[in-house]
Amino acid sequence: MKGFILASLTLALSGCQLLPEQSAEPKNAQASANGQLDYVAMLQAVEQNDMQQDNANHRLFVPYQHHKTVVNYVEQMALELVDTMQQESELGIAITSFVDLDASLKTSSQLGNQLSETMLHQLQKFGFGVVDFKAMDVISVTSRGDFVMSRDIEELAERRIASHVLTGTLIYRPNGVEVNARVINLNSKLVIASAQKVIPYFVLKNESIQSATASVN
Repeated sequence: MKGFILASLTLALSGCQLLPEQSAEPKNAQASANGQLDYVAMLQAVEQNDMQQDNANHRLFVPYQHHKTVVNYVEQMALELVDTMQQESELGIAITSFVDLDASLKTSSQLGNQLSETMLHQLQKFGFGVVDFKAMDVISVTSRGDFVMSRDIEELAERRIASHVLTGTLIYRPNGVEVNARVINLNSKLVIASAQKVIPYFVLKNESIQSATASVN
């Protein structure tokens, strides 16, 4: 009888010890789940912060040394234009100054003029007929020098000597100047080719090129 009572007490005590352990398991599981959720949320917050930092660094990034020039960007744009105009290689193309994309479309700058001059060279190099409409019919000989180019419309040829014109616009973005170029048929006003590039401000600053409405920082 005593042995039976001792056995019963032993089982009762064992049951009392097991109950707290079993009741603690859900709490531990819940704590583990909460900890896992907190860890996932922390990882997501870290990833989001890294992405924001990368975007900020990209906007502020200025290389200490680089070998890019405006000519490199114009050459790439000329290649894009040439790919479209291969079937019309006998064109006579006049090239005008690139202008700011504003209400008047008549505001140019050092950058806009340099782009047109460089584009003239690139298209001629690719074998296209480029027309320089600023050339006069005669050479002007003066005490200051001998000239054949002019911006005086009365001194220029009255006849139309180009079938197409290459022009473009400049848009000032946070990280550079967006250049949009297009070749237009003067008769139909049809755009037969177009190209687009963003020239970073650090490239313009390296060449001391200024624009009309945006300073190169």
